[in-house]
Amino acid sequence: MSPARKRGILIGAALAVVAIVVAAVVLLVKEDRAPAASGGGPGGSTESAQDSPAQVAARFLRLFDMGDLTTAPVDDPAAATTALTGTRNTLNGASVRTSLGEVPTTPGNATSTSATFHVAWTFAGNSVWKYEGKLDLVRNAGKWVVRWAMSVIHPKLEAGQRLSVAPVSAKPVVADRDGKALVGGDAAGVAPILQGALAKVASGQNSGTGTTVTVSRVDVAGKPVETLFGEAAETDKPLVSTLSVASQNAAQKAVDGFGGSAIIVAMKTSGELLAVAQNSAAGNQPKALSGLYAPGSAFKIATATAALQQGGVSADSQVACPGSEQIGTRTLKNDNGFDLGTVSLKTAFAASCNTTFGRLAGQLPADGLAKAASQLGLNADFEVPGLSTETGKVEPSSSGDEQVEAGIGQGRVQVSPLGAALMAATVATGKPVVPKLWQGLETKVNAGYQAPPAGVLNQVRAMMREVCTTGTAKALKGSGAVFGKTGTAQFGSGADANGWFVGYRGDVAFAVMLEGSNDSKPAVQLAAKFLAG
Repeated sequence: MSPARKRGILIGAALAVVAIVVAAVVLLVKEDRAPAASGGGPGGSTESAQDSPAQVAARFLRLFDMGDLTTAPVDDPAAATTALTGTRNTLNGASVRTSLGEVPTTPGNATSTSATFHVAWTFAGNSVWKYEGKLDLVRNAGKWVVRWAMSVIHPKLEAGQRLSVAPVSAKPVVADRDGKALVGGDAAGVAPILQGALAKVASGQNSGTGTTVTVSRVDVAGKPVETLFGEAAETDKPLVSTLSVASQNAAQKAVDGFGGSAIIVAMKTSGELLAVAQNSAAGNQPKALSGLYAPGSAFKIATATAALQQGGVSADSQVACPGSEQIGTRTLKNDNGFDLGTVSLKTAFAASCNTTFGRLAGQLPADGLAKAASQLGLNADFEVPGLSTETGKVEPSSSGDEQVEAGIGQGRVQVSPLGAALMAATVATGKPVVPKLWQGLETKVNAGYQAPPAGVLNQVRAMMREVCTTGTAKALKGSGAVFGKTGTAQFGSGADANGWFVGYRGDVAFAVMLEGSNDSKPAVQLAAKFLAG
């Protein structure tokens, strides 16, 4: 072979090698660029025959999160987009985040596979709905795509079904004794003075899921099939209060109809609070539970209790009821100066004779009234979960004059509306009463008490009944078998007075207190309205 021919063969071989190398480089560059090209710009919608099921699933989920599946790798983009848009609208614009889970290794000749993914919808109020979903993938014209079905949105959704959302406010956070909402649900306007306390205790007890919505799947007609999110679990049941929505509304309606400051507290005679109501004129502080006021003649319940035990009298004892009398250095007068002469203690009580009870009080030991008040719960101390309470403050008298004033509920004697209702409940039941606000959360008794003897209370009950049949509260004759006592208590300079009615009917004890009403008659009228409600 000639040298020239050898050189030609070598050059030709070299050129062939170069061509092979160049072809290989071009192929490598194309293969290297293929995944990038499949991204198709911001939406990442352009596909390549080399995309794996995992890549297709990941791209689909990115577009699912964005809320637009028109360019997604799915076999029916229009149906998928319509369904997803409807779901997002139904869920009130909740944001969604997905993440790919497991994707099985797929043989090269496989025509179908599946992938799991995790979903988290975040609603207003930051409640989050999480679940695991599944994507079915199939080969379509040689490329992997997601097979569309409503189960992509939620694995339990079937053909023709959709999601439905409702505010979780349909479930109360705190319920009354009958299961009606006090906080949350349809409790708007119920027990306004207690809303903060009720909600705070409920929050402290971790009641409820903290969710703001419930999500259900519904059929074609919109009928619920199943609640998927927000359904109450056993631990999500509302706290149950002793309050009664019916009693609370009756009390609130009564006080709201009064022009001045008005308060009503009602409880079962067992101590379970039923209603705590104040109107706007009374302010936004819970005076009903911790405000201390002179009780006026309503305190004669305690004075009578003390006299029956320590003063040597009975309900039938004959006593003087002059229109005016000087006792020590104090001159007491009856309302409008009425004079009954000599009558039974029961009659003097029903007419609210200041002169009679001032005299009886002045004859008691210095601690006589304080002991009787303690027997009726007015010096007790309780810790009710969520509430700050005071029942009263009645101390031994430091002088005869002070004791005379205390006998008619003036001077240093102080009682709260809660304490007045507690006093009535004690008379009614004949036992010490512990106020309660919750079922399942106990009241702590820091200072308890023992009720007066049964024989004494029997007489006090008869006297309180007389008040409501022939006495100062006879306007309640049409309100059933009511037992009670009226009171008018001067305060400040003495130019103004609070009006009271304290009593019970059946197993409900209550106190009505009107600031500055200057008469007990409006308190009796409010009591009648409350009892009628």
